[in-house]
Amino acid sequence: MKDITDQLIVSKGNGVGTIKFNNQARRNAMTFEMWEGLGIVVEDFNTDPDVRVIVVSGEGGKSFCAGADISQFAEKRSSEDAVAIYNAATDNSTQLLATAAKPTIAKIEGFCIGGGMGIAMCCDIRIANDQATFAVPAAKLGLGYRGDGLKRLVDVVGPSFSKEIFYTARQFTAQEALTMGLVNRIIPRSILSSYVDDYTKTIVGNAPMTVSAARVVINELMKGNNYDEELANKAVDDCFASEDYQEGRTAFMEKRIPKFKGR
Repeated sequence: MKDITDQLIVSKGNGVGTIKFNNQARRNAMTFEMWEGLGIVVEDFNTDPDVRVIVVSGEGGKSFCAGADISQFAEKRSSEDAVAIYNAATDNSTQLLATAAKPTIAKIEGFCIGGGMGIAMCCDIRIANDQATFAVPAAKLGLGYRGDGLKRLVDVVGPSFSKEIFYTARQFTAQEALTMGLVNRIIPRSILSSYVDDYTKTIVGNAPMTVSAARVVINELMKGNNYDEELANKAVDDCFASEDYQEGRTAFMEKRIPKFKGR
């Protein structure tokens, strides 16, 4: 892996690749270096067969991510060329995360604001603690959001809640986020980490190709008329042609836990 910023804490172990945002002085707001590094790490995890699940979180327990680090804007967004470079880094990283080859989980503690919510929307599953807060304050800043970023939010919570989030620009509680479908689970703060650890163990223990096929088919279904039937069918056919399918059936008959290899 290329050198990345120390504002991202990256680790691998037990089938899980972990990315932690580490800009705690600014509530883990994303610097340009963090945006660049995020894409590099996701690409590395994508190609590592030992990584079966990717978990994205914020270091320190007080904030997942509070959006972009605006203290860099004077330097990093000072000209059209600089803005283009900055936007390319954010677009590349969010696209890589949204299309990651492995299941992705956002573990959300504290603030999940603006671009932080955008990152969370790129993940397959969002698990938050009961102290988490969510907001897109664009209407308080005069910012506009392009269709690609908004589509992920609309796909998750629907058009009406998306409008409420943008029209009011207010902070929503974890319970409100659960009601909207913005998060999958709310977990007490004291046990969030252990809960997510157990959750990832469950996924890691399942057949990787089956999990991947489900991800492919579901993502294709979300495209509506652009559904790629050939791609979806191949992902399913690969499962039935795999060693893991044979292992799964054998383990079931022998009443033992299967040992899947992802092939």
